Amino acid sequence: MLHPRDSKRRSFVKAISWRIVALIVLGTISFTITGNWEETSQITIIYTVLQVFIYFAHERLWDRIAWGKPNSLDTIPPIESLSREEQGIILNRLKDLGYIE
Repeated sequence: MLHPRDSKRRSFVKAISWRIVALIVLGTISFTITGNWEETSQITIIYTVLQVFIYFAHERLWDRIAWGKPNSLDTIPPIESLSREEQGIILNRLKDLGYIE
């Protein structure tokens, strides 16, 4: 089965949603250790902003790695044989749509 790549916007929204969860966890841990809201806020804000960009870069990198992604046209059984030209047209269109690299 072929899957389109995630858009940059989707990757960024995923990064934000994940960081919200992490922010809550980090804030809880930081406050438990420091007992100080000011220190907790500084630690949590700096770390969260930094991690959004790190996660975004990580997500985009993994989106480019083919390992573990089913993306072979060989898994689609043809109804009839296609010429090399027809195969090339289909392959180029799938690339244009972001289904394969």
